[in-house]
Amino acid sequence: MFEKLRVREHMEVADAAGQHVGTVDEVKHDQIKLTRSDSSDGAHHFIAFDNVDRIEDNRVYLKQGTPIPAGAGTH
Repeated sequence: MFEKLRVREHMEVADAAGQHVGTVDEVKHDQIKLTRSDSSDGAHHFIAFDNVDRIEDNRVYLKQGTPIPAGAGTH
């Protein structure tokens, strides 16, 4: 779980193509909690940590094919 320790609050979360999905609010258990201010529905959304492909340039990249929660990635 070395990579999990590298995920920090306010890091950008992007899909495999580099498109913005959200911003890390916190790591909670085995999930990344995204900020509410980054969603179209004003709700927190969660991404399973297993879906993280890599962390590069202060950005969390998700694996190809990761389902993006409805309401996330609006910016």
